[in-house]
Amino acid sequence: MSGAPSETILARLAQLHPRLIDLSLDRLQRLLANLGHPERHLPPVVHVAGTNGKGSTCAFLRAIAEAAGQRVHVFTSPHLVHFHERIRLAGRLVEEPMLTAALAEAEAANGDAPITVFEMITAVGLLLFSRVPADLLVLEVGLGGRFDATNVIDRPVATAITSLSMDHMEFLGNTIGKIAFEKAGILKPGVPCATGRQPEQALTTLSEEAAARGAPLLIRDRDWAVEPSRAGMTYRAGEVHLDLPPPALLGAHQLENAGIAITALRAWGPSWLDHRAVAAGLVAAEWPGRLQRLHGRLAVGLPARWELWLDGGHNAGGGAALAAQLAAWRDRPVHLIIGMKGSKAVEEFLAPLLPGAASIWAVAEPGQYEALPVARIVAASGGIAQPGPTVAAALAALPRNGSPARVLICGSLYLAGEVLKMDALPR
Repeated sequence: MSGAPSETILARLAQLHPRLIDLSLDRLQRLLANLGHPERHLPPVVHVAGTNGKGSTCAFLRAIAEAAGQRVHVFTSPHLVHFHERIRLAGRLVEEPMLTAALAEAEAANGDAPITVFEMITAVGLLLFSRVPADLLVLEVGLGGRFDATNVIDRPVATAITSLSMDHMEFLGNTIGKIAFEKAGILKPGVPCATGRQPEQALTTLSEEAAARGAPLLIRDRDWAVEPSRAGMTYRAGEVHLDLPPPALLGAHQLENAGIAITALRAWGPSWLDHRAVAAGLVAAEWPGRLQRLHGRLAVGLPARWELWLDGGHNAGGGAALAAQLAAWRDRPVHLIIGMKGSKAVEEFLAPLLPGAASIWAVAEPGQYEALPVARIVAASGGIAQPGPTVAAALAALPRNGSPARVLICGSLYLAGEVLKMDALPR
């Protein structure tokens, strides 16, 4: 969709970006008022915040509801390949003419007033969500929670806060407690919030904020539980016991994300939610760039019986989740190809991964947004990583000794987007 009219409008809107980033809802609230307050005319909303697992939880929420025959809007960020991935209307990605028209309408309503691109995108999403009939809106927070643009929603039917980790410290604070405080900004009086296992300081902060706001907090291992089983996974909450198939999304951490989605939906309590919908939704969930196996152009260039995987994990929590998956992949060696965004804490991401990797390659793709220099990744690895310096070059340089292996490309959602473009087979 390169060169689409929507891209022209988005580029123009970028010129209105405030010189100083102040996390605030004032600019967006003004624009929404000019648009007739679309945020007040939405289907039931489940609002999802967190550091890691937000997108996967949104994918489970959508899949379970759609398995029950519901029409679902979804708002997520960032996109991997095409901007249109951010806005899903009643089950389908927004089409270019509708997106362009909504962008033009929002641009006219905003005039020349300062506004961030994400605020404008959020306004456009809310405008479209208010006009297309649906049964549920799954709304993912962009950054933080308290002052995130999506937090103009006054009364969601449920909220969810996924795994918290150190990320975006320049905006959210330099302790896990401060980050939890910002995420807790989505809590609303009387609205239940599902959350998983959290660092002790984070859970303390979430519990205090939930109590202060009168928001029931549903915590894993206290109010609900999820565990792997021989057949897949089990979910328990009070007297409810669900035997479920394994989630389609790979990784032990996805059991918690699935559990958070189930808990949030049960707390809302729609009449369509039943065991069949939950089971079918877990199996059907899709979320590109999260332990996704690739089969395209890049994959076919590897030796027979090799596997190529992609994950956008990029912070300490993401590194820990990937390290757990490396431990589960004990049947063959795993080679890591890592590229990261310049603002990320590369040492914290790499530390849990180094012991489990057969080799590590540092890359920076030419089209990768704010790519961290290859030399910086090599230095953060203690000299263990070798310079790719690109994905294609790293794949070509991998040691091939005849035995099957796995290759995992990771470290950045922006890198994941570039890899998906490269791997795509021609139509």
